[in-house]
Amino acid sequence: MVDFKALVPWRGKSEAPARREDFYDPFVAFRREMDRMFDNFLRGTGLPALGSWTDVTPSMDLNETDKEFVVTAELPGLDDKDFEVTVSGDMLTLKGEKKAEREERNGDAHYIERRFGAFSRSVRLPFEVKDEKVDAQYEKGVLTIRIPKPAELQRPARRIDVRRV
Repeated sequence: MVDFKALVPWRGKSEAPARREDFYDPFVAFRREMDRMFDNFLRGTGLPALGSWTDVTPSMDLNETDKEFVVTAELPGLDDKDFEVTVSGDMLTLKGEKKAEREERNGDAHYIERRFGAFSRSVRLPFEVKDEKVDAQYEKGVLTIRIPKPAELQRPARRIDVRRV
């Protein structure tokens, strides 16, 4: 079988995280988008087609309010001991391992299927997290992380009156 991951030359090598000023650079954004497209294309190529668990990488949403960033990750079937959340500077990282086992018995036939895989997702925030007020809650397979914005970034939205001419 072809090792598709070997076709992507920068995978598997340690890379320094992007510099803060590169975050909004259009070429860096293009590179991130190409990485995402390759990851989606290559996802699941080494896994058998049996069962419904073909991806170990959790889905994540990032929402911003006036006062905080809220990161939501779907981690169904995991216990809170199966993953960890870390923050270093402006990088939030979620990593862990999914494990699943299914056993079926039908007369003399005995079938056991085991699947496992490690995952790691990182999100670069537009500011460094300096205080310890980050709140993480895990309930019914959904992890919610609330990261308060620094005071200088907490700008309340103000309404602008529109005049009719």
